[in-house]
Formats: sequence, structure tokens, C-alpha cells
Amino acid sequence: MDKRRVSTFLSTRLFNPLVKSLADRGLTPPGIAILETTGRKSGLARRTPVGLALDGDTLWIVAEHGHRASYVRNIEADPQVRVKLGRRWRNGIARTLPDDDPIARQRTMPRSNARVVRLMGSDLLTVRIDLAPEG
Repeated sequence: MDKRRVSTFLSTRLFNPLVKSLADRGLTPPGIAILETTGRKSGLARRTPVGLALDGDTLWIVAEHGHRASYVRNIEADPQVRVKLGRRWRNGIARTLPDDDPIARQRTMPRSNARVVRLMGSDLLTVRIDLAPEG
């Protein structure tokens, strides 16, 4: 089994359900947010836990499987997203940045998540989300 399959299995079967359950209770771990995209085929809301760095109203994510990640393909089909930070949802516009250096970007992110993404990642890609102002 290749690294991407192992990583995807662990994320979808173990990590993501646990983090989503915690987030539903307002207990999202530090450095993690819930990203809500619109399914490119179904049109339904899709929620994915992501590691992030927040800089003012700009949120940075490094997708561990790049353009193969479902949430990245959803963003490319419809860049309107919502992000749950703590107990609050914020709207935003997301875009992929293939020319950005994802390793350098990870230096601005919580170390534990950056290490896991580098370890399990197969094709790192930076995603930038410009959040709407609060209020």
C-alpha cells in the first residue's frame, strides 16, 4: 500500500471523524480548523479538518496530497468556503498557490501538524483562504 493510501485511510477513518466530533462540541484542537467546501459533484457541504496558520484575515493550509485531495478539487471547482475556527464560522475565498513553497509555508504553522503533513504527504500544495472580516 502506498503512502497516500495509508494517509488517506488514517485521515478518513480515524483522525477526521474524531476531530469533527470534537469540533461539533467546540473542542477543536489548537492549530486545527474545520474547512467546509462544496462538493464539486454532489453540491453538498463537505467538512474536512485541516492544519493551518492564521495571519490576520488570511488562513494558510498545506494540503498533504495537493491536487489529489478532495477538498482541493472542491476549492478549484468553487472557491467559496467556510472555516470553523474554534466555535465560530467564517466565510472565505480559497485558492491554490502552486508557485508557493509549501515547506517554507509550514515553518509558519504549528510544528506537530507540519511534521505529520511532511511525513504523510505525497504532493504538498499551499492553499490560501482570504476570510471575510468578522462581524
